[in-house]
Amino acid sequence: MKITLKDGSVKEYAQAMSIFEIAQDISEGLARVACAGMVNGEVKDLRTVIEEDCELSILTANDREGLAAIRHTTSHVMAEAVKRVFPDAKLAIGPSIDTGYYYDFEHAPFSREDLDKIEAEMKKIIKEGKKLERFELPREEAIAFMEEKGEPYKVELIRDLPEDAKISFYSQGEFVDLCAGPHLMSTKGIKAFKLISSSMAYWRGKSENAQLQRIYGTAFNKKEELAEYLEYLENVKKRDHNKLGREMELFATVDVIGQGLPLLMPKGAKMIQTMQRWIEDEEERRGYVRTKTPMMAKKDLYVISDHWGHYKEGMFVLGDEETDDEVFALRPMTCPFQYYVYKQSQKSYRDLPLRYGETSTLFRNEDSGEMHGLTRVRQFTISEGHLVIRPDQVEEEFHGCVNLAKYCLTTLGLEGDVTYRLSKCDPNNMGKYLGTLEQWMEVEEMMRQMLRANDIEFTEEEGEAAFYGPKLDIQAKNVYGKEDTMITIQLDMFLAERFDMTYIDQNGDKVRPYIIHRTSMGCYERTLAWLIEKYEGKFPTWLCPEQVRILPISEKYIDYANSVCEELKNNGVLATVDNRSEKIGYKIRAARLDKLPYMLVVGAQEEADRTVAVRSRFAGDEGVKALDDFVNAICKEIRTKEIRKEEVVAEK
Repeated sequence: MKITLKDGSVKEYAQAMSIFEIAQDISEGLARVACAGMVNGEVKDLRTVIEEDCELSILTANDREGLAAIRHTTSHVMAEAVKRVFPDAKLAIGPSIDTGYYYDFEHAPFSREDLDKIEAEMKKIIKEGKKLERFELPREEAIAFMEEKGEPYKVELIRDLPEDAKISFYSQGEFVDLCAGPHLMSTKGIKAFKLISSSMAYWRGKSENAQLQRIYGTAFNKKEELAEYLEYLENVKKRDHNKLGREMELFATVDVIGQGLPLLMPKGAKMIQTMQRWIEDEEERRGYVRTKTPMMAKKDLYVISDHWGHYKEGMFVLGDEETDDEVFALRPMTCPFQYYVYKQSQKSYRDLPLRYGETSTLFRNEDSGEMHGLTRVRQFTISEGHLVIRPDQVEEEFHGCVNLAKYCLTTLGLEGDVTYRLSKCDPNNMGKYLGTLEQWMEVEEMMRQMLRANDIEFTEEEGEAAFYGPKLDIQAKNVYGKEDTMITIQLDMFLAERFDMTYIDQNGDKVRPYIIHRTSMGCYERTLAWLIEKYEGKFPTWLCPEQVRILPISEKYIDYANSVCEELKNNGVLATVDNRSEKIGYKIRAARLDKLPYMLVVGAQEEADRTVAVRSRFAGDEGVKALDDFVNAICKEIRTKEIRKEEVVAEK
């Protein structure tokens, strides 16, 4: 057989060879660092036997898939260590992930001291240098094998596999785990690892299932790479909105109120108010008309839209269908309400496009295990809109929605932090969607062409569409690398029929419009979280809940400080006075810790000259300026939504 290697060279063998044996034949050095193999574009375990011609790449830690094999093996070592330290723990699943690996266990919560004990045991296992051996069992034997070991979660996983499936296992000494691989040849291949944290997780990600304990870890091929990553994690923690946003008193959560129901504190509420006013004004400038619709509706509305059939599990239902005359639900979206705004009068083709905008508070019954700060919540507010349009207006209006989204991202300074995804239907599960596969293919191709016409580079993802149409999802990652949808634009060719929406065309006939569902900036809470992490709390001046703080150097100058503050407020600047009986150095340090854009120091000379001594987060000491000049400058900065660059590190 002929094996074509990555560099184009060809190896010929007279008999079947494992990937590891081929690596050894190429060089012993390559075999020592080999982690997995890529056979005809598919990742394979090193133990995989090749029996026919193929293309082969030997994967090392320098390859993403090779590093994943190291991390997957480390997760098995961690599982063995947990079983040694806590013999009663039950094994669930333990995959590699982009940042390392995790493993879920049925066990009491793990403390940091527990993780340290597990780490110490992992080091012993790695030092023992056990070989990992792969073997297979028929399904029934595999079930009996795991039942004997007392591993109910593994048994459940095996029972979900087909009757004729061959079940693969990996052993490392006395420890055996159900696994498809790939893995290193020996535990000695693990060079640098660290257990990062532990948290609760639901079995198979569903809140109705058992609560498990998940241990996160990471692994690298070199200690230097691990040290660099751990330093990066420390910096990430400082930027985590869930920590920083609370420290800055932007939001809070309270157990008796509930998970996913954050309290926006005055500062956070002010930031969201600033964004909301900006968005509403911008949408009005672009031809949107505003609606204000109820936050709940009868079940009947959601039956018409088919949300009851496709999305009921994600809704908060008020009442019992079996016993109550009327059942209501809090709205998870605004579209059905705005359709009835449209239907209040018969529309002509001349009335379209109609662009409806609403600042919508929505409710979605997210699993409690998914809750996180402001990014995954059960009540949130979005800049929602629906465009009712003629078929000949689809391209122009879609372009307008993309243009608005890009404008919002650019203004917030976030345009370089996003990716674009065309979210499509799952062609193998069309029962989830309205319409036929042929209709979906047509709409998806229409969106594909429009994205290309807008010069947007995008990926495509099956199964991520809404049940009524494909969508453009604008994605961003948080500081931990988790991706969320920030802005979405959806093309809908189906719901107009369900709601009997029509317009009179040029021929006097009633015809169905198309609908574009879109957000201009998306969810305000999630955007605030994104901004906290992006700017580490040092927001552009126009977004800051406190833009200027006036610092009198003594009580004698409080009256002048108050007059400066009044002047700023009269010009729309968010200003305060620090009138505490503290030294000026203390006040400056406090303002700096609060990440304020500007502080104005005032004393005798400033009062006499009607000036202010300006200190900024951007350039440090900016010197003494006439009050009118400073007011004009900051008003321009706020009006133009300028994002000033940080030119200096914190002053001494």
